[in-house]
Amino acid sequence: MSDSNTTNFKNSSTFILLGIPGLEAAHLWISIPFCIIYAIAVLGNFTILFIVKREPSLHGPMYYFLCMLAITDLVMSTSTLPKMLSIFWFNSREISFSACLTQMYFVLSFSGMESGILVAMAFDRYVAICNPLRYTTILTKSAVAKIGLAVVLRSGILALPYPFLAMRWPYCRTNIIPHFYCGHIAVVKLACGDIRISSYYGLFDLFSQIGMDVFFISMSYTLILRAIFHLPTKDARLKTFGTCISHVCAILALYVPDFFSSLIQRFGHNVPLHFLLLITSLYYLVPPVLHPIIYGVRTKQIRDRLLQIFTHKWT
Repeated sequence: MSDSNTTNFKNSSTFILLGIPGLEAAHLWISIPFCIIYAIAVLGNFTILFIVKREPSLHGPMYYFLCMLAITDLVMSTSTLPKMLSIFWFNSREISFSACLTQMYFVLSFSGMESGILVAMAFDRYVAICNPLRYTTILTKSAVAKIGLAVVLRSGILALPYPFLAMRWPYCRTNIIPHFYCGHIAVVKLACGDIRISSYYGLFDLFSQIGMDVFFISMSYTLILRAIFHLPTKDARLKTFGTCISHVCAILALYVPDFFSSLIQRFGHNVPLHFLLLITSLYYLVPPVLHPIIYGVRTKQIRDRLLQIFTHKWT
């Protein structure tokens, strides 16, 4: 292909995001539930952060990890939803190449952080149930900070090659992305060069982050269940496992939409594109809105503090 037909997006070029192709006429109607869900996610996660900050009894490892999860959820949803809504409401489809790569990096790094934080929370439940007498000596503030830093560094570093690899390819086909955000595969598919290294790195990252996280969570819960089954009474077993329910629900809220989205992308070749994108959007909508609801309903200290705030406000 001649140089004259090659568009060099490494300069001040732009991509065009189509939103949800095939459903352009329904964009305004689709935006209503998306906007409501995003507002609930922002309100819910800020509420979690506010309550934990204001309530001294919640200044413990589990709630510190919960705050990390809330911040990650806020960044994850804010990385994609505002741009999606601007496409739906104002037909603002353009995004610069640098902004596109920045969005790609934030989505990939913070999705990895979210998974890593769930591993940290699984470790918290393991220590609380299997080594309760050593809980405060193992999960000190310093240890929690180191775990949080390790999660951030791991995800931040592993996500770095994605935009750098995308930056090196020549883009000569089109600058139109049939998506509502700059996903890694959606962007590099527009490149003219051999993008196999991007695909291989994506698989490596998937197994090294999500694969290892699922393994460690599974190992933690294997040990937790073994400890629970050794408890003397059924009531004790149920009460102990009840402390893990919120975390189990948070895991399902993150991994189930991701699993179905990945499954459909890889094997659903005959699935309409608009249906695929709606399924993909669940990964960015469901966890941020469900996590604060799960912990708000299931955690007595948070629930009581929230009720106290509302009853004080209305009295």
